[in-house]
Amino acid sequence: MTTADLSPQEVARQALRAGIPLEAERLDLVTATANHIRRVIGTLRALDLDETAPAAVYDAAHLVGEGRNDAAV
Repeated sequence: MTTADLSPQEVARQALRAGIPLEAERLDLVTATANHIRRVIGTLRALDLDETAPAAVYDAAHLVGEGRNDAAV
């Protein structure tokens, strides 16, 4: 599902409604950031996770002792 990008006027109106002071010179950057976040969230919502178990079901005990028992990337 795709959504239309927010306009700078919409972003300014939403910022004002939320009580967030938004200077005019930052409006384009904030608008671009908000639109990027909306696209990423849209992509995540489109993922088919019907057969994916919740994280609470995952058991990493089998990884202990294999040198993969830390969070290092």
